[in-house]
Amino acid sequence: MTQHDPPHGAAAPGGWRARCYTIIFEADTHAGKAFDVALVVAVLLSVALVIAESVAAWRLRFGGAFEVAEYVFTALFTVEYLLRVACVPQPWRYVRSFYGIVDLLAVLPTYLALFLPEAYALVDVRVLRLLRIFRVFKLSAYLHEFRSLGSALQASARKILVFLSVVIMAVLIMGTVMYVVEGPANGFVNIPTAMYWAVTTMTTVGFGDITPKTDLGRLIASAMMLLGWGVLAVPTGIVTAEMTAQRRSGTPTTRSCPQCLSEGHLAEARFCRDCGARLPPYQRDAI
Repeated sequence: MTQHDPPHGAAAPGGWRARCYTIIFEADTHAGKAFDVALVVAVLLSVALVIAESVAAWRLRFGGAFEVAEYVFTALFTVEYLLRVACVPQPWRYVRSFYGIVDLLAVLPTYLALFLPEAYALVDVRVLRLLRIFRVFKLSAYLHEFRSLGSALQASARKILVFLSVVIMAVLIMGTVMYVVEGPANGFVNIPTAMYWAVTTMTTVGFGDITPKTDLGRLIASAMMLLGWGVLAVPTGIVTAEMTAQRRSGTPTTRSCPQCLSEGHLAEARFCRDCGARLPPYQRDAI
């Protein structure tokens, strides 16, 4: 990568926007950590409000308090959303990003209920208001463990896809064998039904709605159950290996790129690993 600024793209935020960006999008300063902790608490409380409001007795008794609390949370998340849009150099990119959409869904239902009151008469408004549960997904933006797991899953996608392809072939073969061995008389009326049985057996779920009756069928079922234990361990090992490799590659931070909003850059990084934009100076409070 060349050691100069990219030829195009908005400049990194400065002044109050830079300070706001560091606090909201990063968490390696005291202010950033305090903001993230407060936001996580607000998200958890708002989700708890949704759960409590679904209880009929509580809704009848505390309906007014629930409504006031909902407006308060909506106002807080609205201010947070507007600050995020204001402090990034490319607001439209944030608005279209995954977390931008989630942040919008966190406040949109309440405003829709205000401007579309007829929805109360046409459909159960709780179906609309339950969209507030999207707030729980905002938690993943502030926990490093979520990002590490997501990166490991992304890096393991091809290996897991190959593994699932092998599993599907095994299900097809064993389902066909069981259809031939057991037959319609024992519940294996067709190959898709036999494949369903193979899936529930290999995953060790075993609903019991279809069971082999012949000795050979039971032997095959026993082998598939034992195989299922190994099948469940393979994707876990793949993801664990990827997470270990990521830890060895360096200690990531909550540092994010103001251009493409990618997160987890190393403390010594000067440019974004995804878009090549120059990163703002890394800020971290001394411990």
